[in-house]
Amino acid sequence: MKRLFLILLQVATAVGTLSAQNPALYTAEQSGADQIVTNIWNNATAPHSNGITVDENINHKLDLENSTQTDLYIYKADKSIATGQGVVVVPGGGYYKLSMLYDGFKIAQYLRSIGVTAIVVKYRLPNGVREVPIEDAISGLRYMREQADCLGIDPQQVGMLGCSAGGHLVALATHTLAVEERPKFNILIYPSTSGDMWSNYRLQNCFERLTGKWRTQVDIENNSCENLVSTTTPPTLLMHTHEDTTVPSTASTLYYKALKRYGVRAALYLFPAGAHGWAGHDEWEYAAPAKRAIADWLEIERQRQN
Repeated sequence: MKRLFLILLQVATAVGTLSAQNPALYTAEQSGADQIVTNIWNNATAPHSNGITVDENINHKLDLENSTQTDLYIYKADKSIATGQGVVVVPGGGYYKLSMLYDGFKIAQYLRSIGVTAIVVKYRLPNGVREVPIEDAISGLRYMREQADCLGIDPQQVGMLGCSAGGHLVALATHTLAVEERPKFNILIYPSTSGDMWSNYRLQNCFERLTGKWRTQVDIENNSCENLVSTTTPPTLLMHTHEDTTVPSTASTLYYKALKRYGVRAALYLFPAGAHGWAGHDEWEYAAPAKRAIADWLEIERQRQN
């Protein structure tokens, strides 16, 4: 607990002394963000380093590779429709890249359109150092709460949303925090939350990127988020499809069962069709009902907090 406290103290200190020395890799035009806060910290200033020394780069799909600097992309809801809620968006990418466009920017733009202020976290990849992405996700949550007045939100109405490995990261970060610091709600979209899934050959490399190649069964159990659920886990919305072969829907159902076992308010949507990575794709046939489900969940959570 003492070590965790020191890490979180470093998070708070870094967020309070932001540097803008290094420019954002994604432009405002590419991201659609209203504001970009660069260099929350990097491998030289953060509590942990991922050891990556090559330059960050963006591939042809606008996915980020070799991330070593934590940036925040801010999407502020218009005052005329603002609900007072905030959501920290954590993109997926299998812990070897960040799917910033669809798992991040597109989702944040949608949230802004329904009156919810969003921050997309460009986090550092773990490269075998588990603490790195966790502390980056936490830094985004802390920043949103500390800047609540400027962002026009209620600091008690802040939640997190993550897709795929980002969903796994949201759950890990949530359970790393003390209860009073946790997000008020989570939205997990096709999340790779379960160790049963990590042991699948398709996802072994993903797990190794998080914990290191020489993982143990204890590592698998400690990073299987259904094992971390308790009565203090925040209310959670889960979304998945039956056709997902990259992260089977059982990852969401196992987490949902754990939530219900501990009496945590939860909802699970299993859509009949759609490959992995459908978030942010308006051409997906269930895009409209999925968006409605997210909007309805957020509205219900807002009313419960009031």
